[in-house]
Amino acid sequence: MTETVYFKDTFFSTGITEIFNGNKEKIGELDHKGAFSSSIAIFDQTGALAVSGKFTFFSRHWVVIDDQELELGILKNKLSFFTKKFEYKTHGRGTYRIESPAFSKEYEIFDKNEELVATFQKTNGFFASPAFQLTNKSSSLSTNELIAVVMGINSIQKAQSAAATSSS
Repeated sequence: MTETVYFKDTFFSTGITEIFNGNKEKIGELDHKGAFSSSIAIFDQTGALAVSGKFTFFSRHWVVIDDQELELGILKNKLSFFTKKFEYKTHGRGTYRIESPAFSKEYEIFDKNEELVATFQKTNGFFASPAFQLTNKSSSLSTNELIAVVMGINSIQKAQSAAATSSS
């Protein structure tokens, strides 16, 4: 079953934004915990915590956690010169490769069999916060888990950009 959702970051990475389905119906909320903590929580339609994500202690790895505080997987940036590459290693469900051409805002997520399981794209205006469109085709990864992965990629890229800015 394919599901498309829309969600966005906040300008200062703090506050709550809504998650919408393809029919523009609110299906959940994304809580950006704060500009300094770089963590998120995703709530379903009923307001119950579904998934959360955060950087691991003193690391550039993003961990995705379920509502029972169990680790679902770890997202890592992979070194690459001409593409943006990430790896999402789940517990018991395989490793997923995420990549995008160097200057593109479109990403593809592949399973261990090289099958396309999801896509997402980042859209934003010059002064607007980034917004995302995610299409989930996976039976193994929930849409909420993939939203946490997308926000992890966004957080890793923000951290890299901040590090590059501070070092120059």
